[in-house]
Amino acid sequence: MQTAADAGDAATLLAAVPAGRRVALVDPRFVGHVHALRLGLTDPRFAAATVPGALTAQPEARGALLRALRRTTAAVGAGAPVVAPDTDPAPDDRTVPGRIAVALEAEGTAVKRPELGSLTATVPTDAGARATAESARDGVDDEAVRLRSAVKAHDGFFTTFAISPYSRYIARWCARRGLTPNQVTTASLITALIAAGAAATGTRGGYVAAGILLLVSFVLDCTDGQLARYSLQYSTMGAWLDATFDRAKEYAYYAGLAIGAVRGGDDVWVLALGAMVLQACRHVVDFSFNEANHDAVANTSPTAALSDKLDSVGWTVWARRMIVLPIGERWAMIAVLTALTTPRIVFYALLIGCALAACYTTAGRLLRSLTRRASRTDRAAQALADLADSGTLAQGVAAVAPGLRGAFTAPAVALLGTLVMIGGALFLPYGSPLTVAAAVVYVVLSGLAVARPLKGALDWLVPPFFRAAEYVTILVLAARSDAPHAVPAAFGLVSAVAYHHYDTVYRIRGGTGAPPQWLVRTIGGHEGRTALVAVLAAVLTHTAGFTTALTALAVAVALVVLVESIRFWVSSSAPAVHDEGELA
Repeated sequence: MQTAADAGDAATLLAAVPAGRRVALVDPRFVGHVHALRLGLTDPRFAAATVPGALTAQPEARGALLRALRRTTAAVGAGAPVVAPDTDPAPDDRTVPGRIAVALEAEGTAVKRPELGSLTATVPTDAGARATAESARDGVDDEAVRLRSAVKAHDGFFTTFAISPYSRYIARWCARRGLTPNQVTTASLITALIAAGAAATGTRGGYVAAGILLLVSFVLDCTDGQLARYSLQYSTMGAWLDATFDRAKEYAYYAGLAIGAVRGGDDVWVLALGAMVLQACRHVVDFSFNEANHDAVANTSPTAALSDKLDSVGWTVWARRMIVLPIGERWAMIAVLTALTTPRIVFYALLIGCALAACYTTAGRLLRSLTRRASRTDRAAQALADLADSGTLAQGVAAVAPGLRGAFTAPAVALLGTLVMIGGALFLPYGSPLTVAAAVVYVVLSGLAVARPLKGALDWLVPPFFRAAEYVTILVLAARSDAPHAVPAAFGLVSAVAYHHYDTVYRIRGGTGAPPQWLVRTIGGHEGRTALVAVLAAVLTHTAGFTTALTALAVAVALVVLVESIRFWVSSSAPAVHDEGELA
């Protein structure tokens, strides 16, 4: 830390700092909480950030900081405010760091101003103001605020009241011992995998141990996010781990339960795969709706207004959060039922609970979409197109087919294709060439559905319909096959494809766009994979070759998407965010 005599001296000192390092300007008169400075100066997610009296810049914003500092040195020295043309006449923070922050924004550099709440951060100009600021600072427990802010503001009932009251202290314990969120995330994954292994034993003792370990894994899962917020340790690797491990843990546990049930003489692989398919489809409904309305310009719908009104009544908030069976409630239910009942009962409860939750959330979103006149942007349409995961076949159809007009045409065509594909897999004679014909119809209808930009009120339903068509087709064809172990192989295939779809979501959320088109083309797109499985079922009817083909396809998809995903998430282009995620 070095002290500058004036703004010009500060520019000289900053220029001498090595280029790859973060720098900060702090007014020597600053009075405030240490955690206020942490929030303003140490969060790695933002190129530039400021609190009253302090400003920081990451390496990518340092050039703009130096230009602004040199350009405004004379104005600051003269006491004139530094503002952009045609903006407010003066910044709220008239210190040198505050003026420079305004100058940075005028140049086009975004400057983050974190919410401080009850924390103090100010630069007093006289003895009276200093005494007032010091009194305000001393009247608030900095550590208590830091602990409270480590917990997500909006979380499920079980997480809020059964986990967070003590997991925040575990997070602090980890921080004081130098543990990182990534290490805690990895510990949570390992614990969940051990739980899956315990469930796979098929014994009552194994089931009890699995239930306990699953809850421990969830505690660690909450702790890693709280540790990241407590210590402001956000990273690209952490974003990838946090975004993918929750799903990996849950679906691995489903597989463990299915293996344990088989050892006990009860084959529930179809139920396990059905639970994974339902959960994945629930998530894509959430993702698609949110992306479609991410930057929509519209009036507030009556449904949204009613939802906001209900949120003002305390008990309805918790009731509505519990109805959607979020991850805390869901894992608690799975853990308790695993310990006390059988895997079959666990999956029945899971399927019923998730189906009711899916109906509730989807109905609400349909009502919002139909009662809200929204103008959706090109960005939203592109996000939906990326979530659709159309491959070469569907894109080829879309390129030559005329776009079908109509407000609800795209979701209607996608739904029709989904019904044709699933209906063919369910009701046509197994192995019939007609199933392949149904797949061809599905490919054509999939291309027609995405031939025009997805900007309609219900176009966010297109990706969920495609997910349902692909996942359910794989499930049905594997379940109807007499090939040994076909359903476990299908479970592996859906897991690999679902990882690709989740990876797409988290890249879009991070603002870096979907995976590259070569990846989508290589793994066939949703319609290509669906058609391929239909062809395999017809060609390899009732033979072990069908299981082998599904396994080979699962391994191939997993290798391609994992290698590309790991490459991306450890690269410099990946977003340094800690995903807060939906409740589900």
